[in-house]
Amino acid sequence: MPELEVGDWFGKAKVDAGTTMLTEPFVHDFVRANMWHLKGRDADLLVDTGMGIRPLAPEIDTPSGKPLIVVATHIHLDHVGSLHEFPLRMGPKMSAARFDDMDDAVTYAYMFHNLDGAVSKLPAPDWKAADYRIPSAPLTRALDEGDIVDLGDRKFRVLHLPGHSPDSIALFDEADGLFFAGDAIYDGMLIDDLPDSDRTAYCRTMQRLLDLPIRIGHGGHGPSFDAARMREMASSYLRRRERFVSAL
Repeated sequence: MPELEVGDWFGKAKVDAGTTMLTEPFVHDFVRANMWHLKGRDADLLVDTGMGIRPLAPEIDTPSGKPLIVVATHIHLDHVGSLHEFPLRMGPKMSAARFDDMDDAVTYAYMFHNLDGAVSKLPAPDWKAADYRIPSAPLTRALDEGDIVDLGDRKFRVLHLPGHSPDSIALFDEADGLFFAGDAIYDGMLIDDLPDSDRTAYCRTMQRLLDLPIRIGHGGHGPSFDAARMREMASSYLRRRERFVSAL
């Protein structure tokens, strides 16, 4: 991963000529997610929007008048916090209605309220984690398995990859092999013990990912990965689950 340039709140790393990764380095690492800005010919793409503690929109360098398509890979707090800032909002069909209210119980925002060391730097003098709320962000388009997100010069197919959450989706450019994975898979400790996690569904997702012909994957957390590393991560998860089931 290229060097992260840290600003007042956000950090940015230029991955290549068309791709920038953004993150929130002063947020607890449990909810410090990756956001991906990809430049397209007819429209740009932003995958996930972080916590929304500070405004994200001013950080996104998109030419005036060019559409910016924003896709939330799932409805958890660290991926939808700034979604309301953008007019073209897309997200999973399975949870589409919940984007209207962003209920704390659905986004898990309540977990942040009492998180020890929620931030390492105050975003404002009177800021308190207990006051954290995610504004309503009704989707302008709901995405389901097989749908296409078209940037003009490249097209991303939507993959429904449940397990971490029931609504998890990813975007896959079948022509180029570029894969935005959200939290379906990333190079780190995968979380499968949330109230809405489903380990059986996660195993099916991992089986599917074993054969997905990616060139490069950009996850919701951790460093990017290639196809070989993704197979290692998926296989490792499947082995852990097999051992756990065998021990029962």
